Amino acid sequence: MAVVQYRVVRWWKILGLAGLVGATAVGIAAGSRAVERRGREYRDADPDDLRARLHQRLAEADAAAPAGRS
Repeated sequence: MAVVQYRVVRWWKILGLAGLVGATAVGIAAGSRAVERRGREYRDADPDDLRARLHQRLAEADAAAPAGRS
C-alpha cells in the first residue's frame, strides 16, 4: 500500500514541476515580447516626437512634485 501512495505522490510532484516550468516559460516569453514591442516603439519613432514626449513627461513630473522639492 505504501508503494502505491509513493508513486501517486511522485507523479503529482512531477506534474506540478512540469506546470511550474511551463508557466515560467510562458511568463518569460510574454515579458520578452512586451519589452521588444516597447523597444520597437522607440526605435521607429521620430526623434522630435520622442523629445516632445520626454518634455511632456518632465513637465508632468515637475507639476506632481511637492513644492519643497526640486
